[in-house]
Amino acid sequence: MNYNLNQLTAKQEKQSTYKALKRLLKMISAERKNLWLALIAILVNSGLLLVGPLIIGHTVDAYIRTKQFHGVLIYAGILLAIYLVAMVTGYTQTKLMGGIGQRMLYTLRNAIFNKLQEFPVAFFNQNKAGDLISRINNDTDKLNQFFSQSLMQFIGSIVTMLGAGIFLLSINIDLGAATLSPAVLIVLFTITLSPWVKRKNASNLKSVGALSAEVQESLNNFKVIIAFNRRDYFRKRFDQANKDNYRTAIGAGLSNNIFVPVYGLFSSMAQLIVLLYGIHLISIGEFSIGLLVSYVAYATNFYNPLRQLAALWTSFQVAMASWDRISQILLLETDLMQITSNSTETSDALLEFKNVHFSYDDSKEILHNINLKFEKGKTYALIGPTGGGKTTTASLISRLYDATKGTVLLNGKDIRSFSAAERTQKIGFILQEPFLFTGTVKDNILYGNSQYANVSDEELEKIIEDANLNALLAIFDEGLKTQVTSNSDGISLGQKQLIAFMRAVLRNPELLILDEATANIDTITEQLLSNILNKLSKETTLVIIAHRLNTIENADEIYFVNEGEVQKAGTLNDALGMLLKGKRVS
Repeated sequence: MNYNLNQLTAKQEKQSTYKALKRLLKMISAERKNLWLALIAILVNSGLLLVGPLIIGHTVDAYIRTKQFHGVLIYAGILLAIYLVAMVTGYTQTKLMGGIGQRMLYTLRNAIFNKLQEFPVAFFNQNKAGDLISRINNDTDKLNQFFSQSLMQFIGSIVTMLGAGIFLLSINIDLGAATLSPAVLIVLFTITLSPWVKRKNASNLKSVGALSAEVQESLNNFKVIIAFNRRDYFRKRFDQANKDNYRTAIGAGLSNNIFVPVYGLFSSMAQLIVLLYGIHLISIGEFSIGLLVSYVAYATNFYNPLRQLAALWTSFQVAMASWDRISQILLLETDLMQITSNSTETSDALLEFKNVHFSYDDSKEILHNINLKFEKGKTYALIGPTGGGKTTTASLISRLYDATKGTVLLNGKDIRSFSAAERTQKIGFILQEPFLFTGTVKDNILYGNSQYANVSDEELEKIIEDANLNALLAIFDEGLKTQVTSNSDGISLGQKQLIAFMRAVLRNPELLILDEATANIDTITEQLLSNILNKLSKETTLVIIAHRLNTIENADEIYFVNEGEVQKAGTLNDALGMLLKGKRVS
């Protein structure tokens, strides 16, 4: 299955802004009450601000022109009260939306991260970690900024514009129509350019993700960069990513700022129309000075929000571009789904491959029509040249991937019918380069093992001793309390494998896969591991992937894997002959 988000971006059908907004609002449906309260607050705020110009116009005509200053003071007090209430409602909606924005940010980031946990290994092979981090951090923050700072201002501006437009038309329909005519041109201009602005911002967000990915890759591989003196190579790659980001940022900046001067031009045109036409109406006795003052104020109330909308609309387009990138993850479904098995088949094999085919990208097939049977309590070895398909076979056994065709059976049932918890309890997998988490040796040994989640250090040491693992623990100076970091600078690669080994064995799996698990371990420790494996439960099945033949000399059966084919190798000498021949062929 194709999980590449950048390719999906190009292929996915563009969805309407309405549908995107509908899905986004569904994500924050728990905030419905606060959204309504904020909406009421902004409506009251806008309504109060719209009353002001009418009161000012009435005061000019009724009291200032007739020099009744007592009335001026009364209406000034009324205006002060109105503006104080407007200030309170404005603060209320700002506080409410700030809280909604932060909670939405929390919810979105949790949703994305939890969604990422559902995806198979193939997803992370096809997408760069830096880009995923950018979607979780940068894109969600863009949405938060729009919701917490712009959304209600956006709605308030629209309400203010509508209210001002109604007042303009109700006071004088001819002058109102003339005043609002530039707004039609603004609408057409906005509709025409909005898709272009969104594309520019989407391109910039993508380049930010690529830049983050480049930084993350360079930092993760810094030891290799130093060892091979390839600073120039990564410097060039970063420089290219930085140039791409600069170019898209310039494009996004130009597109984001194009609305402001254009809106300003049309707003100035409207103000000029009001003054010229209004003075003409006053000269022929069809208009009063107070009404003209109110009219100018309402025209300002109509076009000033339009100027704000220029910036807010840009913020909206950025938010929608960010949401498109986020929703690509949220809408993507894993192909490693748990199925309902109707199989009543009984089998004496712990694990079985039936006519299994596999390819990573639906083009080149890696495994061809594989048929295997692994019985309980036996040790099986997979050997073959590099790239022959050994690790791919092990990945299918542990269901890191699903077979393209055919079936993998575990205890006679389709392996896809087991839940992730059931499968990982039954199958242990020790990778050639296991990943450790920041914490202690104890934290890493018990990772994902709920059986011993609450045991004390003393109890765990006793459990480790009973499992014949105490000699491995003794290799670490501080035992269970030895500190480990995710990059494992404080411990060797061999020690990492020992921790992974203890982690897998303590789960007491029915099937234990060792993928070159002793590649970075000295001969003495390797012999120690061999003794521990020999003391495992008689029901435990071992699958060993190895290049060194001394690690598989006690295997019950040896399989030779090369060019997507798996065949029995017979004796150790036969396996050696096939391996040498296979390497020459390869």
